[in-house]
Amino acid sequence: MPRPVGQLLLGHAPPPTAPAPPIPARADRYEPPVLAAIAVLAAVLCLWGLGDSTYHAFYASAVRSMTDSPADFFYGSFDPAGSITLDKLPGFLWPQALSAMVFGFHPWALVLPQALEMVGCVLLLHLLVRRWAGVTAGLLAAAFFTLTPVTVGLGRSVTEDAPFVLFLLLAAEATWRATERARLRTLLLAGVWVGLAFQCKMLEAWAVVPALAATYLVAAPVARRRRIGQVALAGAVTVAVSLSWMLVAALTPTGARPYLDGTTNDSPFALVVGYNFLTRFHAVGIDAAGSGSIVADRAAHAGQRLGPGMGDGLGKMFSPGLATQTGWLYPLAALGLAGGLLALWRRGVPRTDRLIAGYVLWGVWGVTFFAVFSFGSVTGHTYYMGVVAVAVAALAAVGVVRARGSRVLPVVLAVDVVWCAALGLWYPNFQPWSAPFAVALGLIALLLAGLRRPGALATALAAVLLIPAVWTASALSLRYNQPGAFGRVGPTSTRAGTAPAPLGPQHRRLLAYLTAHRDGARYLAAVPGWQSAAPYILAADAPVLPMGGFTGQVPYPAPAAFRHLIDTGQLRYVVLTAGTFRARTPAGDLARWTAAHCPLVPSAAYDPLDRTRLLYHCGPAHQG
Repeated sequence: MPRPVGQLLLGHAPPPTAPAPPIPARADRYEPPVLAAIAVLAAVLCLWGLGDSTYHAFYASAVRSMTDSPADFFYGSFDPAGSITLDKLPGFLWPQALSAMVFGFHPWALVLPQALEMVGCVLLLHLLVRRWAGVTAGLLAAAFFTLTPVTVGLGRSVTEDAPFVLFLLLAAEATWRATERARLRTLLLAGVWVGLAFQCKMLEAWAVVPALAATYLVAAPVARRRRIGQVALAGAVTVAVSLSWMLVAALTPTGARPYLDGTTNDSPFALVVGYNFLTRFHAVGIDAAGSGSIVADRAAHAGQRLGPGMGDGLGKMFSPGLATQTGWLYPLAALGLAGGLLALWRRGVPRTDRLIAGYVLWGVWGVTFFAVFSFGSVTGHTYYMGVVAVAVAALAAVGVVRARGSRVLPVVLAVDVVWCAALGLWYPNFQPWSAPFAVALGLIALLLAGLRRPGALATALAAVLLIPAVWTASALSLRYNQPGAFGRVGPTSTRAGTAPAPLGPQHRRLLAYLTAHRDGARYLAAVPGWQSAAPYILAADAPVLPMGGFTGQVPYPAPAAFRHLIDTGQLRYVVLTAGTFRARTPAGDLARWTAAHCPLVPSAAYDPLDRTRLLYHCGPAHQG
């Protein structure tokens, strides 16, 4: 097995099958306590204020519904009656639903798995970089990743990316072990992990495949034909596990499972490929029309509420809106990648050397996701950047370790300090002291280096990490991040959650009336959209029928199915607002039909003070 990077300069690499050299005793002594401190820091940053968690109304409603039955759990039903799913695959919510089953349905119970998953990511990244480049690089990578705001943001959110990043790191770890000994079984395990990541973020999971495949194809100590065949088998496993949920959904008859949100034809292909993939690339001319997915409003909303410079294109990843969450160490990561490739070219390292495997893995990983997100719309959601932060942290750590003692490292560290200060100055009202302090520390580091005094590198790293650490630490304040919402940390954070409060008086009165007059119906009422349904689901697990899906454009329920529910007594009441009648949407069509065929219930019967909602009684005996 090849030697770590730090030993490469001392001699020729041993054969690929040679045992790895032991970690020096000094490294053995300091590694466990330092790693434990980093893990504890990550846990504190992710778990702090967990009791103040909020509900992400859309996802939390689905989690509550998923705890009601195995079918709702498997399909990711949005409503307790199992009518319509999320507009995504449900895998990322399975841990949250299990947590809610164990601890009860509370906001913090939904955030807890995310926090633990991100701490696991920190530990896995340390393990991977340690195997590649040694103890120091592994610890630096873990520290860099922990102090990247998006890492903590994901640990305090309920979005898809915490389990997604964890599964991809597990895939990378399995690929690394498989590459060392050309172990097919371990490589197939990597395919399983990628397939599970697919259940969280669908086709985005396959963006890691080039990095994993290239690592094995380049560095595995076995003949080329065998490498190709083994990668092909692992690819088949990846596809099989990835498509397993879609296959079950496709083979289940319509009506025997919830309708698939985001689609016009109830097709898992339309949900995954059309709605959640093709519509993300409108900026490069990809048209999702004809895929069976809902495409309305995607382009219209893609440019709203974006941070500075976040339009799709090559510059997006350097914009303050994204870079402040994930890109503080871009200069160091560039040093790690470019310096490593240059060293490999000059030294002629054997193909199977661990050094090559690491640069292929993290270089292809970073470049691939960088390109995907540059041209794929992320609609201002910075939580997508977790997979980029992983590669940035790994390459930056190795860049520091390999360039230590060179003349290049001080220059890159100085550039990185300036880059961090420039990003921080985009938000001059947020901790304005941090930028001048970082610059001052950078100047002190240069002075120490010029005088050949110890501590120059540590001071320079402190200068680089000061501003991102301030942003990351701001997650401890509810002003800058609230557990349970989206994964953004810092002055650009917005509260996107719902307070875990009981139903308001108007909601309670209407719920009481609908419950008293349910008369065995499957649904308490149909409502116009998920926003109207969420309060009843969150507070009372009430079986309400959300019309129109997440976008309001989904043709569910179809007019004939809607009338069938009414005719068979499964649906007796419809709750509408004045705006619903004007909407040129499927829900608007159902609202206009309801007003024409069902009598209006006087508001005095359920809430004399309600001036916003209209309640229609659509029982079979009441239709006009």
